Amino acid sequence: MAHLVDIGTFTVGQGQRPFLIAGPCVIESEQLVIETAGHIAEIARALGMPYVFKSSFDKANRTSITSFRGPGLERGLEVLAKVKKQIGVPVLTDVHTETQATQAGHVVDVLQIPAFLCRQTDLLIAAAKTGKVVNVKKGQFLSPLEMGNAVKKVEECGNRRIVLTERGSSFGYNNLVVDMRAFPILRSFGYPVVFDATHSVQLPGGGGTQSSGQREFVEPLACAAAGAGVDGFFMEVHPNPNEALSDGPNMVPLHQLKSLLERVMRICDAAKQS
Repeated sequence: MAHLVDIGTFTVGQGQRPFLIAGPCVIESEQLVIETAGHIAEIARALGMPYVFKSSFDKANRTSITSFRGPGLERGLEVLAKVKKQIGVPVLTDVHTETQATQAGHVVDVLQIPAFLCRQTDLLIAAAKTGKVVNVKKGQFLSPLEMGNAVKKVEECGNRRIVLTERGSSFGYNNLVVDMRAFPILRSFGYPVVFDATHSVQLPGGGGTQSSGQREFVEPLACAAAGAGVDGFFMEVHPNPNEALSDGPNMVPLHQLKSLLERVMRICDAAKQS
């Protein structure tokens, strides 16, 4: 059975218009976040794509202890609340602990379980109990089929507002690959499936004290996922990725987003008609 999931004022899932999750990797400043959210919202609106803003208040799994992590929970939630109010879009953020899940659940529309934590039972339960949409990112170390266990943990709490996100699988050292078979497998659990096009081109730890990435491959992978059939796209977007404080090498430059999404949506439309 295919479940449709309500996010804000729209519904996502099979048969619905593909939606977009996008924003800077981490909250660098209130101004950058609000301005970027506004620009992306305009692009999504022009393309008829429902839009969820994404940014993290804390990047708890950075490669180096000296890497920028974000403004923290309290300040981060204040900024996300302003985005929600001023831009008028749902918001999503990562949570890493049960306490964060509970507190963030009072503000955001979607709680995201990071890929490295997708097996953390207590975190999944805490997120599920908020009643908010829970976006579980597939761990780089898991097969798509194993994500059924994460789904059951959330369902057992009475929450069926679930989204599953594919973000590539570890392939040797400092590399990820995307197996297109993952999309129908993840969809078999009955929930909307999203493709994370930017983390899938990450080179984990590839920069020594930080991750590297190959943003030039975001578009071909997103197009392939569009053809394979997904319900949404996740893309980290920044006005100037080369100056970003986190994940710069794999983020999409804001000025390139519209043309990228136009091509992706043309493929989605063609795939739906075939």
